[in-house]
Amino acid sequence: MRWVRAWDPERWAPTFFLLWGGQATSLLGSHLVQFALVWWLTKTTGSATVLAGATLVALLPQIVISPIAGTLVDRWNRRWVMIFADAAVALATLALAILFALDKAGLPQIYIAMFVRSMGGAFHWPAMQASTGMMVPNRHLARVGGLNQSLFGIASIVSPPLGALLLEILPMHGVLAIDVATAATAITPLLFIRIPLPARIEHKEKRTSVVDDLWTGFRFVARWRALFAIIVAAALINLFTNPAISLMPLLVTRHFRGGALELAGLQSAFGFGMVAGGLLLGLWGGFKRRMLTAMASLAIQGVGFGALGLVPPSGLAIAIGAMAVVGVMNPICNGALFAIVQSAVPHEMQGRVMSLLISGATAAAPLGLAVAGPVTDRASIGLWFLVAGAVMVGVSAVVLVTPALLRVEDRGVPDALRLRGPGGDAPTT
Repeated sequence: MRWVRAWDPERWAPTFFLLWGGQATSLLGSHLVQFALVWWLTKTTGSATVLAGATLVALLPQIVISPIAGTLVDRWNRRWVMIFADAAVALATLALAILFALDKAGLPQIYIAMFVRSMGGAFHWPAMQASTGMMVPNRHLARVGGLNQSLFGIASIVSPPLGALLLEILPMHGVLAIDVATAATAITPLLFIRIPLPARIEHKEKRTSVVDDLWTGFRFVARWRALFAIIVAAALINLFTNPAISLMPLLVTRHFRGGALELAGLQSAFGFGMVAGGLLLGLWGGFKRRMLTAMASLAIQGVGFGALGLVPPSGLAIAIGAMAVVGVMNPICNGALFAIVQSAVPHEMQGRVMSLLISGATAAAPLGLAVAGPVTDRASIGLWFLVAGAVMVGVSAVVLVTPALLRVEDRGVPDALRLRGPGGDAPTT
């Protein structure tokens, strides 16, 4: 299209941050809608099973669809993937808003909308991450990763109170309509800027089948032992930390004998910590060896989680401080890890690898959620936080003393896995 602005690598920042700004606005709208829907389910049903079902509906596309979505992202024009993903999410939200306006919305319709929104995210996230890897110079990837993590922190702070305020002054369909409007701010810049593409897509070179591409992605991850180990470690961490986060309300009520105000204090501390940590990484960029940045911050997070399990009932202020520390370290760890993948993985593989990273890391979360309830009903709730913290410190220690993992950036992609030919396939040793 003639009106699409040509890509200029020398002036990457104005183009990238135009794209980033639209995505940031859309993210806030998405968080508002997520809060509104969860609150509507809570008020209307009061059922933990319904809320757990909503969580599962939102997780399934990230686990099941992500690998296929990542494969397609590596085959298609990533700009159009983001446009259509944002549009699909907006249309699903608009349809739900109309149902609410007609008083026809119910649990099945909300679940369907949540599933479609999550499926759109399964396509959008790897497309955005892969595009970032091609638009942003390697030396700035960790800084941009920090800004992204700060953005999530800001959204987590702003969305609950703003969503609650909007629900007081607007009907449900009015709140949902806000997300449709913010989606337009994400789509509009994409219509006028060009995102660089891997040669395989740019020159429309001969391609293999989707199944072959998907298998190539699985094989690439499985045979690059260092990357596979990172995914396994992320899954192990999520197995324990995701349930710990979901148990936070019970920690407040059972252990600290508190209520909504105390819970808000812990959540706000984490949110403000995320903003601070993301900005810190954005300005600092981390250590020269990014894995050292990621593992040092992971270990400190583990200490914070462990502190939550050890704090006495009278130590709520200490717990809030521990949550702030966890919040600061979380974006530093995630931003550094994503920068490693973006810099080390070939551009034509990044959609698949990013999707497999998220899918593999998320897959353990449902199991952890299923086990955490019965365990904490029979033991001290602080035990789960202690175990989660110990796992994080343990994973960090193992990586730091394993040269193949600590120096994964220096070693790069093993020669046996280097892509060859126009199809981007790897040798089949």
